[in-house]
Amino acid sequence: MDNIERILRLANVRGLSPPCRLQLAQALQNEADNVDMLLNACGLNAQQQQQFHSLCPYQLERTRKWLEDPQHSLLSCHDAHYPALLNEIARRPPLLYVKGNVEALNTPQLAIVGSRQCSHYGREWGSWFTQQLALSGLTITSGLARGIDGVAHRAALEVKGKTVAVLGSGLQYIYPKNHLRLAEEIVSQAGALVSEFPLETVPHAANFPRRNRIISGLSLGVLVVEASLKSGSLVTGRYALEQNRNIYALPGALGNECSEGTHWLIQQGALLVAHPNTILEDLHSSLRWLPSASPETIYSSDSDVVPLPFASVLANVGDEVTPVDVVAERAGQPVPAISAQLLELELAGWIAAVPGGYVRLRRASHVRRTNVLV
Repeated sequence: MDNIERILRLANVRGLSPPCRLQLAQALQNEADNVDMLLNACGLNAQQQQQFHSLCPYQLERTRKWLEDPQHSLLSCHDAHYPALLNEIARRPPLLYVKGNVEALNTPQLAIVGSRQCSHYGREWGSWFTQQLALSGLTITSGLARGIDGVAHRAALEVKGKTVAVLGSGLQYIYPKNHLRLAEEIVSQAGALVSEFPLETVPHAANFPRRNRIISGLSLGVLVVEASLKSGSLVTGRYALEQNRNIYALPGALGNECSEGTHWLIQQGALLVAHPNTILEDLHSSLRWLPSASPETIYSSDSDVVPLPFASVLANVGDEVTPVDVVAERAGQPVPAISAQLLELELAGWIAAVPGGYVRLRRASHVRRTNVLV
């Protein structure tokens, strides 16, 4: 029995305590010939012994072939490269399939999660927070799902940062399929794809809550960007609490369903964050690996003021979707005139047209909401 077979068979056994699993792994390495006797000596019941012996030959063959690629790794929870933070949690996965840079799993990580049906607000601020945190040296960890997960991975890659994706399926079944290219970019930029599931496992719904404990377990803290009250992101937050990880929540607009979960987290004691430095300072207060964060503001300084076209119109376009007629009413101008001015602002890159109206893209310190008539 070689090391790969031994690791896979041990991973099949459920209900083993970490000390028992370690004892059995060491015993099998030293005396592989007396397997049944060792299983009995380590206290495995009949069902656990059956699980040990029931490894599918096809799975073993496929795994061996998969490991021929130098970018592919199989990490047992007893390996030196197994993530140290993940090793601390009560329900650590006994086995990790890794594609990409194994060392990325032991870098300081921050999990960024949120709604699959995220708003424009969530995409914009989630992307900006991610980029600033990635530039500060944090590896961004998320779940490769649609919405905020994908936003976080892409934003980290855009600033040449590292990112780790934890899958709820096997590594040979990337889900969702439209993130296949994103997964390849993560690996090519020294990041990693991670899963505890056998290579060809399909993405069952029950797999995703399980993978969430790995996302939080790998990380120093979890930032929830947007989440409804029934969001899986709150499951990640619950795991983070159980694992003694820091939880951060981005506040959102009242009335937005995707903000209800983050507001609930804040009510439960999660740290409200309005700037990435809040997270960096919180981590820095208890850890010494982080450099002191340099002061940075969301708004531009007075010395950087750029002349704006139609500042009074821009001031009445918010981060949430603002209909054209609402902008016109606030600015006290007719809709045709406002429409022409909004078009100029869009061409200049200050706002974006979205279904239902416009949203703000950039901020400036000299823009104030004026002529608000409603």
